[in-house]
Amino acid sequence: MSLIADRPGPGLARPYRFPQVVRREVAGGQVVAAHLPGQNLAVALLLLDAGAGREPAGREGLGAVLAKALEEGTTQRDATAYALAVEGLGTELVTGLDWDSFQVSVQVPVDRLTAAVELLAEAVRTPRLDPDDVRRVRDDEATALRMDWANPGPRADAALRADLFGAENRWGRPMYGDPESVAHLDIEDVTVFHSEWFLRPGTLIVAGDLERIDLAALGAAAFAGSGGGPAGRGGPIEVPTRAERRIILVDRPGSVQSTLRLGHPSVHRAHPDHVPMTLAGTVLGGAFTSGLNHLIREVLGYTYGIRGEFAASRRFGRFVVSSGVQTAVTAPALVATVGEITRTRVEGVTADELAVARAWRAGQLSVELQSPRAIASALTTLVVHDLPDDYHARLREALLTADVDEVSAAAATHLRPESLTLVVEGDAALIRAELAATDLGEIVDAGA
Repeated sequence: MSLIADRPGPGLARPYRFPQVVRREVAGGQVVAAHLPGQNLAVALLLLDAGAGREPAGREGLGAVLAKALEEGTTQRDATAYALAVEGLGTELVTGLDWDSFQVSVQVPVDRLTAAVELLAEAVRTPRLDPDDVRRVRDDEATALRMDWANPGPRADAALRADLFGAENRWGRPMYGDPESVAHLDIEDVTVFHSEWFLRPGTLIVAGDLERIDLAALGAAAFAGSGGGPAGRGGPIEVPTRAERRIILVDRPGSVQSTLRLGHPSVHRAHPDHVPMTLAGTVLGGAFTSGLNHLIREVLGYTYGIRGEFAASRRFGRFVVSSGVQTAVTAPALVATVGEITRTRVEGVTADELAVARAWRAGQLSVELQSPRAIASALTTLVVHDLPDDYHARLREALLTADVDEVSAAAATHLRPESLTLVVEGDAALIRAELAATDLGEIVDAGA
């Protein structure tokens, strides 16, 4: 038997062209559409400035509860009648929530799109919000969160976010809330949040064959019953970074592995360094071929996988590394991870590493942006982050032409290993002494 030691080299990225983007002002709102000639399926997505960042302090999880409550009928139809109307069009309501937006979408054949948008708008603008239904949805969400938080990970994620952004700030709390915040929501919280944010027009995103779609009719249907202007969006949030590392220990007695979350604040999504930062993150930890995965998984054998990347919203961002390792190797895994981040910042990336990252990222565009739903999602990125209409058309070239110096400079500027918060969720009694011996930073118990 012969062992193949060298990985195959990257292939050429496939040709890629983003469709033409069209904007229309209709019925007090904005329609942003992409023309997909000959496509029989179409997607309509109502984009509202009602993301998790709009939720009041102590009421985290409102958006997730409201998303489920939209399926419980409208003022015109009960839940059964509404479900039958949606199913009769061969579609379903798909909801999505992030820090910046709330999204509701449908995907149907082109000739059913107007009817589907009318049903979508009915759910968004005039939900029934029966108190008993809302309480049941809230209780179901709280129960699901309790089950999720019983697993490794959510407590570590929450501890990292609180330390980076401050638990007193909404963006320092979990995006979907926690079991306690959701359990304490009441019907007034939900109805007030709906009246404040779901009656504004928003933006209608459309992806389909525009020669067969009446954008004016779609806009009129989507914005019917809406009013008020756009809310102030605010600028980027300047999040201070620590001058030194710290370790936050989340005790999980009896655990046979440690869950690791390492991170520091970073810049917002529309920052000019987004492309070189993305490539630097890909080389470091954003792909199976990354430096972190090679070192921690393949060389040291500490984990099945480790990932590190820059993640950004409209107003803030962060760099985060996630993994799980056996309890016995918790300390050396942390040391090696911090060392690899430091090495990447100091040494930058090599031409070979960058070639793989560029080919993979550029190749993803050709694979991912194939369906109307994927195109609609790309259009939401333009709207939420105020990016130019030709952003996606130029993205492939920007990825393929980023050079070693540019990407290395982004790594040097935006990686801050000396400011990392290192969250470890594991058996504190077994790992505390070894963590202290690493001298990676002061150890603080979560919640202390």
